[in-house]
Amino acid sequence: MSPTTTPTLPKGYVLHAGYPPVSSYRHLRSASGLTPRSVAQAAPVPSNSWYGCYITHDDNKPVAMGRIIGDGGWYFHIADMATLPEHQRKGLGDVVLKELLAYIARNAPCDEKEGEYPYITLFADGPGRRLYEKNGFKETAPRSTGMVLSYDRGLVVPGRWVGREVVTPEDDESCC
Repeated sequence: MSPTTTPTLPKGYVLHAGYPPVSSYRHLRSASGLTPRSVAQAAPVPSNSWYGCYITHDDNKPVAMGRIIGDGGWYFHIADMATLPEHQRKGLGDVVLKELLAYIARNAPCDEKEGEYPYITLFADGPGRRLYEKNGFKETAPRSTGMVLSYDRGLVVPGRWVGREVVTPEDDESCC
């Protein structure tokens, strides 16, 4: 995997390694059109992510961000790519994405002779598709497609979570 070079930022913008404060993280997500998250959901982000970065503007407020969720070995998922609407179309998302990819290139195990490379995924919403395609991401369908499990705490189905437990058919007498 060849290292990715992070492009230059426009004047007045600064790239930071790490994560914006929880309040800024939540604002960036909701203001950029991502699903809002609670304080309880946002608070673990820094300690449970592999790497993240964000961009501030002149007033030192975060205006763009992204992070990597991964095992540090081979699997890496790009998440929380967000830019405030008033700062979009300035290349900030490209800077964040390239920084995340460069971090993976510098730090993930890779053995080109053995054909062992990091596996990097993301979910592409409509507005971000062009950015991701420009940076080498491709759709995987029809070979594979992304899937999501809609969590419902009140629904007990064999093999489905109930709180922190997994209910199996053997545990649920109403099953089968």
